[in-house]
Amino acid sequence: MTHDASSSQDTFISHLVELRTRLLRAVMAILAVFIVLFIYPGPSVIYDLLAQPMLASLPEGTRMIATGVITPFMVPIKVTMMAAFVLALPVVLYQAWAFVAPGLYKHEQKLALPLIASSTLLFLLGMAFCYFVVFRTVFHFIANFAPQSITPAPDIEAYLSFVMTMFVAFGVTFEVPIAVILLVKSGMVTVEKLRAARGYVIVGAFVIAAVVTPPDVLSQFMLAVPLCLLFELGVLIASALKKREVQREDDDSADDVATHHE
Repeated sequence: MTHDASSSQDTFISHLVELRTRLLRAVMAILAVFIVLFIYPGPSVIYDLLAQPMLASLPEGTRMIATGVITPFMVPIKVTMMAAFVLALPVVLYQAWAFVAPGLYKHEQKLALPLIASSTLLFLLGMAFCYFVVFRTVFHFIANFAPQSITPAPDIEAYLSFVMTMFVAFGVTFEVPIAVILLVKSGMVTVEKLRAARGYVIVGAFVIAAVVTPPDVLSQFMLAVPLCLLFELGVLIASALKKREVQREDDDSADDVATHHE
C-alpha cells in the first residue's frame, strides 16, 4: 500500500515537472518573439498597423488620443505582447499537445495533431477576417453615421480593449467547425441532432453576436452569419468523417467474415 502511494506520488510529481517544463518552453517562445518584435519593427510600428483600420475611417488629420500618463508607452507594449502570443501560438499549442499526448491512444494522437494545426489556422483566419473585413466596414459605418458636429478622437486604451475583444470573439467563432467535429467524434451528439438543432443555433449565433459585438446591427451580422456558416461546414465535415468511419468498420467486418470462411 505504501509502495503504491509512493509510486503514485512520484508519478504526480513527474507530471508537475513535465507541466512546468512545457509551460516554461511556451513562455520562452512568446518572450523570444516579443524581443524580436520589440527590436524590429518596434512596438510603435505594430500599434500603428493595428490602428490602421480606425485611422482610415477618421477625418483627415485626426489622430487617436492617450488620456493616461504612461498609456502611450504601455499600450504599444501590450499590442506587441499580443502579436508575440499570436505568432508563437503554434509552439504554445504544440507544448500543450506534447504534455497530453502520452496519455492518449494512438488513434487519438493521430487526430490531435491535425486538430491543433487546423484550430491554430482557423483562429488566425478569424483574426484576419476581423481585421481586414469587419474593422474596416464597421469603423466606416460608424464614421458615416456620426453627426457632423462631432470630431471623433478614440482613446488608444479603449481601442485596444475593443480590438482584443473582437479578435477573441472572431477567433473563437472560427473554431466552431472543430467543436462540432469533436462533439460528433466523441459521441456526445449525432449529426442528425445537430441538423435538427439548426434553428436554435441560428438564434444562439445572433444572441452571442449581440452580446459580444458593439451595439450596431452591421457588426452583429458580420459575426452571426460566419458563425452559422461555419456550423454548417462543421456538420458537413463531421458527416463525411462519420460516413468514412462506418465504411471502414463495414470493410473490417467483411474482412473478418472472409477470414472466418477461409
